[in-house]
Amino acid sequence: MKSITAAAPTTTMTTTTKTTTLLLMFLGCISGPNAAGLSNVASAFVIPSSPVVVVPTTSAVKTRRGHAIGTILRASSSSSETEDHLYDCLVVGGGISGSTLAHNLYKAHGLDVILCESRDYLGGNVISAKLVDDDGTFIYEKGPNSFATSASIVRISHELGIQDELVFANESLPPWVNHGGRLHPLPKGNGGKGPKGQLELLFGPNGIAKFALAGDLLTWPGKIRAGMGAFLGHLPPPSSNGGDDVNAKEETIKEWVIRILGDEVFYRIIDPFVSGVYAGDPETLSMKAALPKIARIEQKSYDISWNKFGALFYGGLARQVELTRERKADPPDPNWVEFEYGNPGSYRGGLSTLPNAIMDELGPEGRAKLGWTLTNIVRRDDEDGYVATFDVPDGGRRRINARTIVTTLPAHAVGNALEDVLPGSSDLFARVRDDIKRRGIYYPPVAAVTLAYPKSSFRDIDMPNGFGKLRDLPGFGMLNPRSEGVRTLGTLWSSSLFPGRCPAGYNVLLNYIGGSRDPAIGAMPEDEIIDAVDRDLRRTLLVPDASPPKVLGVKVWPTAIPQYELGHLDLMSELKGMEDANAMGGLWVCGNYRTGVAFPDCVNFGYDQANRVAMHLTKKRNGRTSANPPAGKKLAENMQDTTANPLPFFVSR
Repeated sequence: MKSITAAAPTTTMTTTTKTTTLLLMFLGCISGPNAAGLSNVASAFVIPSSPVVVVPTTSAVKTRRGHAIGTILRASSSSSETEDHLYDCLVVGGGISGSTLAHNLYKAHGLDVILCESRDYLGGNVISAKLVDDDGTFIYEKGPNSFATSASIVRISHELGIQDELVFANESLPPWVNHGGRLHPLPKGNGGKGPKGQLELLFGPNGIAKFALAGDLLTWPGKIRAGMGAFLGHLPPPSSNGGDDVNAKEETIKEWVIRILGDEVFYRIIDPFVSGVYAGDPETLSMKAALPKIARIEQKSYDISWNKFGALFYGGLARQVELTRERKADPPDPNWVEFEYGNPGSYRGGLSTLPNAIMDELGPEGRAKLGWTLTNIVRRDDEDGYVATFDVPDGGRRRINARTIVTTLPAHAVGNALEDVLPGSSDLFARVRDDIKRRGIYYPPVAAVTLAYPKSSFRDIDMPNGFGKLRDLPGFGMLNPRSEGVRTLGTLWSSSLFPGRCPAGYNVLLNYIGGSRDPAIGAMPEDEIIDAVDRDLRRTLLVPDASPPKVLGVKVWPTAIPQYELGHLDLMSELKGMEDANAMGGLWVCGNYRTGVAFPDCVNFGYDQANRVAMHLTKKRNGRTSANPPAGKKLAENMQDTTANPLPFFVSR
């Protein structure tokens, strides 16, 4: 048996997110099959795009997975080597955010850029892998499984020459929710576009109308309660003056959903959805921080003069009209491959194809440094930029001079590295929030477990709404509400999503387990994790005498997805204040804890932040102010909000 290993993956369920978005659209949160509010979290781990390496299965391929900043020492000049060259921009962190940023600075803006990453690959949490044995070839992900397709992803694929590697899921297949010992489909259209797609979503064989009238995931009292919040109105948000000021109180996701749509929608749909997107706890996650685009629909509903009670459906329609206008005003390039917004996508060889292509672009130029771990950043003596010190693989230290620096490290990796240039930043990232008993930004452990079973091991039963047999896995995957007593958060049906993922006669399942409400997973032995997932699958998908699984991969991510909990927006506001107080400008502290956890969020950030850096350098060269320029519209939204994707459990950084 031969194992072909690539780089590191990200976890998120893109398909499930879009489906949940569609359901919420019915409930009044978002309107339209292409609503983007919940469709961006489906990709979190990425694989390098350099050629995969074939190694015997008995060999262990060890890579540096940590982002630790390390102990800060003031090294003497004899122990460190300083490059005299002054770069336009230094990007610290080579996840999806950092690598796409470096690509755009280099190719689109022609800037002198260098990218430094502490691991030995680009892509952050994205890792694609291949297993070859006597049964055939299996391609799988160790982190995120897919992305919600966006214009930015298609654009960068075109720029890197990999757009022919793009693959998209069958958009007519639904995500499923496990409830009461049965699988229930969430509403889905048939993949049609424009008005046709809207009609399919509303009145198709698995549309919203059928879900509302014939579906049994919600009881009739639950449907009526949700319909009231969607079409008639709901209680105003808690506020000191009893008014409808949606900015008055920071609500958790649980509080917001129950107030507007009722208990059943929360426990049977939103709770498992949040587990799939964030591996988080909806009782501590902030609605405005974690799902800002959905939360803003409430304000948009109140902005309609005649909608006095804030019925969400009408705000969702208004937002859908805005989205349609925005996309018509900025249509895709005709040279790009045709795509559908929000549809789950990947590459033929896995998500790592993207960061690997960027490595192929930057590596030969010496612009991508692997195994370089940041220790600190200080201002240059001439005040024309910064000096960053790195521990490097040969055991020494290197100093890099740059006019601007963008860090995209995880929050837990920042440590004291920024203290000299942003005083108080280390305290900010370690602050205790008493209301949720949390220190800093929490990254819970999540395990990605990929198992393959013969199709004969799956139940031979008919699925609802004419989707065929369960053993053919007709869908994107399934989510497990916590009330079902199933430990696995959710399962992506990988072999149904994209072609060529396994030999005929097999099904491949990517399972996520752990998260904020099950942190013990982080300390469990791999064999126990596999047993736990296998037990859950035998309760939900498999026949009692199913064959033992073929274990393709088990990856435990000790710090998987940043949690946008209560108080998160206050922390980000303070961080922005520190950046603004840096009179020299040209230093940005970014990462998925700030700009969004979804794969498309990270790629969008790469384009928007590149424009911002270029603007800063242009102003500086023209002798104008050197302070950080204000963010453009897209970047400003990203800096404050996160967009969630469904059933993708990890996120890129």
